[in-house]
Amino acid sequence: MRFDATVGGRTLRVEVRPRDDGFEVLVDGRSLVVDAAFDGAHFASLLVEGKSHAVAFEPAPGGYRVHLRDGAVDVALQEARGGLPAPERRVSGPFRLVSPMPGRVVRGLAAAGTDVTAGQGLVVVEAMKMENELRAPRAGRVAEVAVREGQAVEAGALLVVVA
Repeated sequence: MRFDATVGGRTLRVEVRPRDDGFEVLVDGRSLVVDAAFDGAHFASLLVEGKSHAVAFEPAPGGYRVHLRDGAVDVALQEARGGLPAPERRVSGPFRLVSPMPGRVVRGLAAAGTDVTAGQGLVVVEAMKMENELRAPRAGRVAEVAVREGQAVEAGALLVVVA
């Protein structure tokens, strides 16, 4: 699988090849050995060149918003051949927004029963003195708010369900 990933205005050519022990990921020709364990549709534990990374990701226009320990980044994806947008994953059913990292809920931005649009903020989680606004990946109605302001949360903890 080959595609161009744009992060912070910089475009990188990325190729992913399966291996017996995970994946070989070529980033602008640099080879990385990656093992991935997925926990649900939006959380992964990655082992990259022997270093562990907890990553949460949510669909965003043109790609994904990727939450790392140090904050969130937007990644736009294009197929490497022809420059077409990378195929979007069609997702049905409720979306379960989980905390990408341990932290504290600063504020809720949408109550249960509220209609939300794609990209609308749902909850703000503070981690390592940075506030991270977590957004709805698609339009829907907030079915459940599982946390309250001031609550401590662990990585992977359920925050909000959007139906």
